[in-house]
Amino acid sequence: MKKIILTAAIVLGSLSIQASILSPVNTITKTIFQDDYKEIDAVPAAIKTGLDNAYPGVKLEKAFVNSKKEYKIEITVRGEKSTVFTDEKGNILKK
Repeated sequence: MKKIILTAAIVLGSLSIQASILSPVNTITKTIFQDDYKEIDAVPAAIKTGLDNAYPGVKLEKAFVNSKKEYKIEITVRGEKSTVFTDEKGNILKK
């Protein structure tokens, strides 16, 4: 009699256990790209000319250059601050 009760308890206990599927956890991966831009004091004349043609009334705030001779220029046009990327010939790059 004890064996029947024990067997019944085990069978009923195993039937009540349900397998559940764990939903995948959404993970957010944040990648930070570090650019190798270094601040410079002056930019080439071609860049100044290119910026003047593209943005009349532009004021250069800061300038940075990287190893590929790409320039990151912080400018102010009519009170709005912006960042522009150019090559060494003054062509504006889209980034």
